[in-house]
Amino acid sequence: MDRQKIFTYVKQKYGTDPDYPWFDTSAVLRHKDTRKWYGLVMEVQREKLKLPEGSMTDVIDVLNVKCDPMLVSSLRMQDGFHPAYHMNKERWITIRLDGSVPEATVRNLIDLSYELTAAKK
Repeated sequence: MDRQKIFTYVKQKYGTDPDYPWFDTSAVLRHKDTRKWYGLVMEVQREKLKLPEGSMTDVIDVLNVKCDPMLVSSLRMQDGFHPAYHMNKERWITIRLDGSVPEATVRNLIDLSYELTAAKK
């Protein structure tokens, strides 16, 4: 799943348009009512994720989402997942958007993050 597919998915499901607070390629996904983040799409240097060099590019797209702490530790053992980049590593996870994580899994994690960050009822 790439960034454009994510943007299409969250627009259709939640009415979210990406927000670019730093005027670069980093896009924040926010709740409309509370403005709380439920996702962050950004470019990260491969070396920051401890990935080997030698691919076509030294920069890859990633998605940060909030997650249940028990699930975070389990996901980190799978290919395509990393400790959250620039976020709370106990409650957030970084997903590589290079095809290593199935699209259905990415969507499920976006949905979970949206629920976890929603306004309390």
